[in-house]
Amino acid sequence: MSIQTLEPRLADVGGIPIARLLPNKGKQPIGAWCFLDHAGPAEFGEQEPGLQVGRHPHTNLQTFTWMLEGEVLHKDSLGNEQVITKNKVNLMTAGTGLTQGISHTEQSVFPDNGGSDEAAHALHAVQLWIALPTDQQIERSFHHYPDLPTWTENDVKLTLTTGSYTNTARDTYTAPTLQYSKLVGIDVHFMQDSEVTLNLFEGFEHGILVVVGEVEFKGKTYQQDELIRFDEADITDKRSVQVRATQGTRLMFLGGEPLNQKVLLWWNFVADNKEDIEQSIIDWNNGHERFGNVDSDMKRLIAPELPQGFKG
Repeated sequence: MSIQTLEPRLADVGGIPIARLLPNKGKQPIGAWCFLDHAGPAEFGEQEPGLQVGRHPHTNLQTFTWMLEGEVLHKDSLGNEQVITKNKVNLMTAGTGLTQGISHTEQSVFPDNGGSDEAAHALHAVQLWIALPTDQQIERSFHHYPDLPTWTENDVKLTLTTGSYTNTARDTYTAPTLQYSKLVGIDVHFMQDSEVTLNLFEGFEHGILVVVGEVEFKGKTYQQDELIRFDEADITDKRSVQVRATQGTRLMFLGGEPLNQKVLLWWNFVADNKEDIEQSIIDWNNGHERFGNVDSDMKRLIAPELPQGFKG
């Protein structure tokens, strides 16, 4: 496998411009990272509502939200209500199997309707899904992570959003983020023009999302909303890679050990077989109790049917 450049598919979700990098033209997940949206950056007028995503379900996955700007209120069928602010992570786990599932809503909040006094009329975030290993019995849950390990190398600020990581100075950091498979996620923010070394993980697949600006990687320049996908076998020195960028550039470095299962996606569902997705569509559209209720008057979204030719 060679180093791949994945281009985004542009969309609109809840009124926000989205660059979708995964799933991408049949390309496989990066470890268990199976879905990747770069949301925004978007600015709202004083009378605009911002992000508004009505009640919808998930199965066999974790939703992983890394907020860069703005504030969003999460409500779910477990009764959780949590405003996520910048440089924080929300992690919602849907559980595994046909008896599990979760539903939630997401909407922008501002100083006058539940946000903090510093809440911007804007939104910028990275939204990921993590496929759960379906051979494990995993229960539903929700966690909010306001404090994550952060350090600086060569005028580059790094924040470990999930996993454990040992940097070039041999300092080891571990994020508190709940995991069910081996993963790493690091926000890489260039405070000045600089270069940084990113250490690789044996047996992992890796990716670098350009969130803001552009980056030089392996002699090539990559632009905002491009995703570089590779594993350690693609790199001459399999232990690390170097990336160079100008002040203000921001990246998301992802890695993960491949799951030993199929990862199928349709709408907001993940499964390891077509039949479970079909059953989840039926259950959601018929109000099955596995998805619970959300204390919200936002619109309830309807699951679309599987298209003809969907491959299981």
